[in-house]
Amino acid sequence: MDFRLSEEQEAIRQMALDFARDELAPNAIEWDQDKHFPVDKLQAAAALGMAGIYVRDDVGGTGLTRLDAAIIIEALATGCPAVASFVSIHNMCTGMIDRYGSEEQRHRLLPKLLTMETLASYCLTEPGSGSDAAALKTKAVKDGDSYVLTGQKQFISGAGVSGLYVIMARTGEDGPKGISTFVVEKDAPGLTFGANEKKMGWHVQPTRAVMLDGVRVPAENRLGGEGDGFKIAMGGLDGGRLNIAAASLGGAQAAFDRALAYVQERRAFGKAIGEFQALQFRLADMATDLEIARTFLWRAASALDAGDPEATKLCAMAKRFVTDRCFAVANDALQLHGGYGYLADYGVEKIVRDLRVHQILEGTNEIMRLIVARSIIGRK
Repeated sequence: MDFRLSEEQEAIRQMALDFARDELAPNAIEWDQDKHFPVDKLQAAAALGMAGIYVRDDVGGTGLTRLDAAIIIEALATGCPAVASFVSIHNMCTGMIDRYGSEEQRHRLLPKLLTMETLASYCLTEPGSGSDAAALKTKAVKDGDSYVLTGQKQFISGAGVSGLYVIMARTGEDGPKGISTFVVEKDAPGLTFGANEKKMGWHVQPTRAVMLDGVRVPAENRLGGEGDGFKIAMGGLDGGRLNIAAASLGGAQAAFDRALAYVQERRAFGKAIGEFQALQFRLADMATDLEIARTFLWRAASALDAGDPEATKLCAMAKRFVTDRCFAVANDALQLHGGYGYLADYGVEKIVRDLRVHQILEGTNEIMRLIVARSIIGRK
């Protein structure tokens, strides 16, 4: 058991940290305030191999591991958690196409996704089925050599800007066995988008409803077989949960670093506030939480890479624990800044707002507890 990164992993991490420092961090507050989606920076990240982290190299993917992905997303999130989170979502889609798509689909769809000339959005959630994803109502009716899709997806990151949508729709019976997965292109007739949602955080990402009104999709754009969609969706979510946890970790680390610098500079009662033992204890607890979160995240990612039968449970554990603790660390960092932490110029309040949604998406943390509980009970 070795908790050290390899030389290659250290190099990958440093590359992503440098990119976050130079390309994301200087602009993050302005993007947040302007609600600007920095597609050019996403494409610059793609040029470094960050759009197909676990896509095989025969189509231009990086072919890295889930642990490598967690390291990259954490590093990117030190510059902007919301941008890093979209990189995670895009990689979830490219990874699903690479893993479950046919050779024809892989070679047709992935090249433009790997440069982020085309962005991808993951479409599972619906207005009436969030946590209960298997209850989705969007229909896909077979009609000759096509399917006709009708329904609505909700809370879709990148919607309206993304050129490709990985959509789960019902082709059969109620429940998970009746769901299939389709790849739908933005210009498909009948595909429209709602207004950009007004959100607490993640302002750099557009979030809209995706509406399908008789959208005709060629059968060749179905991923896997009929009825495989729920399995495909959940397979994507294991890695997605790790990456969202990693984005929380990177954001919390950045908030901690800012708080540490602040308490060493800010003076009160004749000395730096970092000299007060109460604040030192707070910093010690924050640093410990970050280290525990990182260690367990790497454990879960390694289990997923190894095909461990416990991997889904561990990914759920990691997503729940890391996003909860890292939100608390970011919130503590804001508190250590006092009134200045509440001001946008210091950047900490943005991190707090961005990290809050990580406890909800990719399966709420209550659902993560349910997954873990069912796994534990099932073993008895």
